[in-house]
Amino acid sequence: MQSFLQDLGEASNLDISIVDPRDEEGLQQKLPGADVLWHVLHPFGARDIERAQNLKLIHKFGVGVNTIDVDHASMRRIAVCNMPGSNSQAVAECALNLMLSCLRHAPWVHGQTVSGQWNLQAEKVESIGELRGRTVGLVGYGGIPRILAPVLLALGSRVVYTARTEKADAEAEFMELEELLAESDIVSLHVPLTDETKLLLDRGRLALMKPEAIIVNTARGGLVDQDCLYEMLESGRLAAAGLDVFSEEPVNSSEPLLRLETVVVAPHLAWHTRETLERSAHLAVENCRRLRDDEPLENQVNQF
Repeated sequence: MQSFLQDLGEASNLDISIVDPRDEEGLQQKLPGADVLWHVLHPFGARDIERAQNLKLIHKFGVGVNTIDVDHASMRRIAVCNMPGSNSQAVAECALNLMLSCLRHAPWVHGQTVSGQWNLQAEKVESIGELRGRTVGLVGYGGIPRILAPVLLALGSRVVYTARTEKADAEAEFMELEELLAESDIVSLHVPLTDETKLLLDRGRLALMKPEAIIVNTARGGLVDQDCLYEMLESGRLAAAGLDVFSEEPVNSSEPLLRLETVVVAPHLAWHTRETLERSAHLAVENCRRLRDDEPLENQVNQF
């Protein structure tokens, strides 16, 4: 991917520097001379923005801009843009993978198999399940659920969703959030993290879920009360969780959720495929051209 970006930069007459997200010193060295920041997940706050005195554009590779201090960028008249839809296919596939991994007890089966066990514990094996016949609740109905819904229907699931407004073209049945939580065997989150959605699934709403239901979160960790989720999984009140995101990232190795064999985890990689990165890079280059030619930017999220 690094060579792809370098070739793309040369073809577009851009000087692209790639900084490892773990290299804080390297980032700070590059910021003063940067006109544009291509941002993935590393938090980018007011101190960073002030160091980047030449900065004109922060371009998010993805959708959520909660790791960017958008207000401070606006104060400095720095445009912030995102890429809605660029990673929808990747995240939809990851969410489906997490659903299936939870239903099939993938972490436990993997651990047992690599340790030499073949005739696995009957009770555990007999609880392996299918998507067919289960109700899947999609919280949000943007680009990712629009890909997921027809796939889930084809696999035999009943699909329900909740959103701010009912969607006329949705391939799913609309419900209010509380009803969806009570009806669904699997709940998959697909909304941004905002002041309104923070702890959307708090203790009270988690308690509405079916006994032995499954939660899948490929959106943002802050949507869920993580401590309560652990309690309900540890006690068996909920069956499993597929988590690509956590309330604090990188997730601490001491996080109790990581010790549960009913939890499938990934390090915020749902969006990350080669195809997503290539699509995103082309979109980012186009906005660099627009910036250079003083044209309106695509998908600017702030105004000043």
